[in-house]
Amino acid sequence: MFTNTIQKFVSFMKTGQISHMAQKYGHLARPDAEKIDLVVTLGGDGTILHASSLFSTGAVPPVLSFSLGTLGFLLPFHIDDFAKALDSVFAGRATILNRMRLACTFYDAELEKKGEATDDWQVMNEIALHRGASPHLNTIDIFVDGQHLTEAVSDGLIVSTPTGSTAYSLSAGGPIVHPSLSALVLTPICPRSLSFRPLVFPSTSIVTLRIGDRSRAPAGVSMDGRNSHVLQPGELVTVQASPFPVPCINRSSIIDSTVAAEMQHREGAGPGKEDDWVRDINNLLQYNATFRSKALLRHSRTS
Repeated sequence: MFTNTIQKFVSFMKTGQISHMAQKYGHLARPDAEKIDLVVTLGGDGTILHASSLFSTGAVPPVLSFSLGTLGFLLPFHIDDFAKALDSVFAGRATILNRMRLACTFYDAELEKKGEATDDWQVMNEIALHRGASPHLNTIDIFVDGQHLTEAVSDGLIVSTPTGSTAYSLSAGGPIVHPSLSALVLTPICPRSLSFRPLVFPSTSIVTLRIGDRSRAPAGVSMDGRNSHVLQPGELVTVQASPFPVPCINRSSIIDSTVAAEMQHREGAGPGKEDDWVRDINNLLQYNATFRSKALLRHSRTS
């Protein structure tokens, strides 16, 4: 059954309709991405993160994502809906959610930029500084727009996007932020101080994380789950909003005319504007679910 679905999907993609995407969504891409009209991902959430990493120096074409994994919080479409989804995209009915990315730049202790002059890392979920295999805590100075905020002594720090607020940051006690917002979320990992709470900054802020001179351990850096750098005492990274978000196609794009007519008389969002995110935090994260509702959900899955 699954193999047949994939074969149908491949056959559909070979029909040549993909060329219509350039006219509809070409304004979203920079010249270096002009030849790519649409990115289609098949798999779990990691496939979108990988697609984002392929465009680490510029704009990302529209991304249409199909779920083949277990959770799929970033994946609005099931693979069985591929025909409806692609028809909607080719017909120009797709609705887009621009998911913010972070631009990260690394500097050595002499404030010389590490890597190439244009080597700014783009991340969709988060950048995390951590103590890695060291038994000692990291000491990290945090600056916001050039002002010293605090000296953090902890297992590490996370700076995430609103999209990444439901990933590593959430597990570390960070807030859930709607992905349509533009913000930077700073979340400590197991801080020594119990009063060190997560903070949310506007997207205009520049957050600088500098490994303290008194830090007993270097800081490993992971970005969207990929190890990238090791920062020694005195070295730093600046994190700010990227001008190149990831345009993700919403599930509301495949709403049909019958359902749209019914929704005209309902309260709430109009046709094509319903929020995939609200559905997902309830169905996938089971937001504010009581013990009784969880038991009923388990029963419905086994019956």
